[in-house]
Amino acid sequence: MSRTPDTWILTAHCPSVLGTVDAVTRFLFEQRCYVTEHHSFDDRLSSRFFIRVEFRQPQDFDEAAFRVGVAERLAPFAMQVELTPPGYRAKVVLMVSKADHCLNDLLYRQRIGQLAMDVVAVVSNHPDLKPLADWHGIPYHHFPLDPNDKPAQERRVMQVVEETGAELVVLARYMQVLSADLCRKLDGRAINIHHSLLPGFKGAKPYHQAYQKGVKLVGATAHYVNDHLDEGPIIAQGVEAVDHAHYPEDLIAKGRDIECLTLARAVGYHIDRRVFLNANRTVVLNA
Repeated sequence: MSRTPDTWILTAHCPSVLGTVDAVTRFLFEQRCYVTEHHSFDDRLSSRFFIRVEFRQPQDFDEAAFRVGVAERLAPFAMQVELTPPGYRAKVVLMVSKADHCLNDLLYRQRIGQLAMDVVAVVSNHPDLKPLADWHGIPYHHFPLDPNDKPAQERRVMQVVEETGAELVVLARYMQVLSADLCRKLDGRAINIHHSLLPGFKGAKPYHQAYQKGVKLVGATAHYVNDHLDEGPIIAQGVEAVDHAHYPEDLIAKGRDIECLTLARAVGYHIDRRVFLNANRTVVLNA
């Protein structure tokens, strides 16, 4: 669902206790804020409550007073609250290697306004995609990877993230494994995309391996990065059926399309404040 440009987003999570929904919605009512979208979820296994509300402000809205008031009202519930103003655009760093399909797709969705983000930098271990970033007027940082000094390259990556003020890093087919140290620094704010094949095929040419096994489904998984390769909390997945008429090149092409769509969906969920981390899982409201 597309967010309208005049709405605020209130997100919160806390232990499961009686009165959480009422506390949020009643406060908004008292402040004469009109709720345009509301979703909540109570996880009975973890005893955690999650809520996301979009609302329109009254004409005499006082943001500072509202922030103080909502914090005081929700404090008894130990709610961790985030308030996102209308028109907010997330600052994003994209990391790539040589494949351009996900990069091109994300830049296009930014350009047409489908994703409310500003790509503040493209970082790569190869120079190949610089012309695409240049065409969009986005700084391109080529940081070659020295296998004998990987930390030095990652320090340069982190410097770009910090200097640009990026809230999100997207590995848009960045074909290097991030170190455990960098994963910790980017915990909850780095998204990766990879193919999802059943059964799983590791190593070189996974789609050729899949063809040899006669797979009937190909897909992609977008997840937050952690220090276990491709095992971070999943945000979005996509899948399509294939059959015996799909040759390896057809599987690769279909895989590219699914990766683009799935990654864009995950990025959109994140910047629209629809994703909550819940231990090793995610809660994605109104996905």
